[in-house]
Amino acid sequence: MEAFVSLANGLSVAIQPMNLLFALIGVLLGTAVGVLPGIGPALTVALLLPITFKLDPAGSIIMFAGIYYGGMYGGSTTAILINTPGESASMATALEGNLMAKAGRGGPALATAAIGSFVAGTFATLGLALLAPYLVDIAVSFGPEDYFALMCVAFVTVSATFGDSPVRGLTSLFIGLLLGLVGIDILSGQSRLSFGVPELYDNIEVTTLAVGLFAVGEALYVASRRHVHEEKLEAVRGSLWMTKEDWKRSWKPWLRGTAFGFPIGALPAGGAEIPTFLSYATEKRLTKHPEEFGKGAIEGVAGPEAANNASAAGTLVPLLTLGLPTSATAAMMLAGFQQYGLNPGPLLFAEKPDLVWGLIASLFIANVMLLVLNLPLVGLWVKLLAIPQPWLYAGILVFATMGTIAANPSPVELVMLTIFGVLGFLMRRFDFPIAPVVVGLILGPVAESQLRRALSISLGDPMVLLQSPISATLLVIALIALVAPFALKSLGRFKAVED
Repeated sequence: MEAFVSLANGLSVAIQPMNLLFALIGVLLGTAVGVLPGIGPALTVALLLPITFKLDPAGSIIMFAGIYYGGMYGGSTTAILINTPGESASMATALEGNLMAKAGRGGPALATAAIGSFVAGTFATLGLALLAPYLVDIAVSFGPEDYFALMCVAFVTVSATFGDSPVRGLTSLFIGLLLGLVGIDILSGQSRLSFGVPELYDNIEVTTLAVGLFAVGEALYVASRRHVHEEKLEAVRGSLWMTKEDWKRSWKPWLRGTAFGFPIGALPAGGAEIPTFLSYATEKRLTKHPEEFGKGAIEGVAGPEAANNASAAGTLVPLLTLGLPTSATAAMMLAGFQQYGLNPGPLLFAEKPDLVWGLIASLFIANVMLLVLNLPLVGLWVKLLAIPQPWLYAGILVFATMGTIAANPSPVELVMLTIFGVLGFLMRRFDFPIAPVVVGLILGPVAESQLRRALSISLGDPMVLLQSPISATLLVIALIALVAPFALKSLGRFKAVED
């Protein structure tokens, strides 16, 4: 009951005219970047961080959440029409959605994706509102050693989840942790790794790193590639509306997709790709029309797209209650919180309840906005694909540079932006994941301070990390998560040799 009272208070914040405007801008931008292949919500939030640092914190964070939800919606449009997912989480949607479009049923495919996203997003946001207070109550009882162990779990799971290789993920994480050491040590007051540059005494700006890695790095990477073929747009033929039979075949996959997406998205190693493919496999097994799978089955669009959007709300559970980002966009949103001096976690619910519950309530409004906007504006979103890539990425470079200079008017910041851009390009070129670097920079100093607090309280006894049941359990989970990918890889090689 308390959650519903807090949600009602949050709704009074979310319906304020300026916050509604921020939500509308967010969902429009999110849908647009979701449609454009290669430009995801993480890159968009990174670009907007420097230019929103003087705006209202509640409005800016509501806009970032709208971008996240809109990006998940928009990715389905190109996945269905041109078999090019705007986001990796839309890959499962493309399997059947593009076949439906080629068969002249692009309208119902887009409709079931939009309505399924709305249903899943609504139920998942309600789950977030109900679950968050309980997790906050648990997190309040955490000591410094427990928080350090929790950070270890986040480091390992994020590194193992992003990218194809755990070693590459861990390497990216250690780059972020190294960057997190730059600046003045809080306890001793000594400068570390600043090389006498005054601008580095206040630590490396997360916004500069994010914009460099995501925006500049992506632009350089795209410029280095040559396209061998052009995408062919599939016109939306026939009615956009679903038939009675389409509704009958879609509503159960929507609910099952939500059941997959929300809990898996809320896990530290969750993400959206796993629940979407689980949903696709489940619908393929349960369908009464198995002959349509591989030819354009509507269940293969409804279920994965619902799982995709439910997982987006799921990732906000650990972000808001524990301060742990489990996706690249969540890491950017965490940077947005810290830009305003806010640290997501249990204390945020006590110190800034209006902001947190306003954000949660705004997700319901964003869902309605996306449903109303998505279907009528399909033609507009498709036309975005006609923007020449040189123009698009040149604009991104200009926007990134101007935003960084506006936020931190210093030649040093511009040099750092260039260095991080080259680093981002090289990491993409050699298939190193980007998100662990940002996570390492944001959470590394937090983990260090919690560890040093725990050691100070215990007079330097490292066994304090194992004396608390919570920290001991979390460290065991982190160890298992670290060893498991290597063990599974070795087992696979062993079986291959036997065969």
